[in-house]
Amino acid sequence: MTYKILVVDDEPQIHTFIRISLAAEGFEYMGADSLAMAKEKLTTFQPHVVVLDLGLPDGDGISLLTTIRQTSKTPVLILTARDQEEEKIRLLEAGANDYLSKPFGVRELIVRIKVLVRDLVSEFPFEDTLSFGRLKMRKSTHQCWLSGEKVILTRKEFAFLAMLMENPGQLVKQTCLLREIWGPSHTEDTHYLRILISQLRKKLNDSADEQLVIKTESGIGYRLVSMEDSSG
Repeated sequence: MTYKILVVDDEPQIHTFIRISLAAEGFEYMGADSLAMAKEKLTTFQPHVVVLDLGLPDGDGISLLTTIRQTSKTPVLILTARDQEEEKIRLLEAGANDYLSKPFGVRELIVRIKVLVRDLVSEFPFEDTLSFGRLKMRKSTHQCWLSGEKVILTRKEFAFLAMLMENPGQLVKQTCLLREIWGPSHTEDTHYLRILISQLRKKLNDSADEQLVIKTESGIGYRLVSMEDSSG
């Protein structure tokens, strides 16, 4: 399994040496140089660990930490030039898992990332797999099966289906889906969802008339249909 690391920092040279070092250790790297880009990558890249600098051009990184903690337990390692004890305590209380003071050595950074990954695996050993009715998904490998048959999905199709499976049988509002998959500036772009759903139904052999897998609540959102619902 390849673990995905999102690095949020506005210094290109830091991205360069972290990217090379992560690749050498078998991690998958994704970079962001602003809060706005980081929020987008959190949804599209779905990292296992976030490495976050506080001094970003469009705001303080601690606001992103707060956003992450409101929705997930994704480990966050803070990079900071603020070396005061009070500041470190504030970061830990805000939900940071670890911090590293700048300047730092890349070997220490990699070791700290490995520790966070190890702790993540031991704390959530079964969270990687989602199952509902005839559907099964594995988030770490972006694999999906319907009635035991593998289904090839795009990243956005996978993200859409994962959000429904994380809320089994419950209605997921289209505004929430648009915000999480395409970003906060696209909450009115419902045609994005219509196109995605059309392609996804073809892959799941789920006609718009029968809706045996995904139920559309017109103008509101979508929910998954269980085997019992679809058979009766």
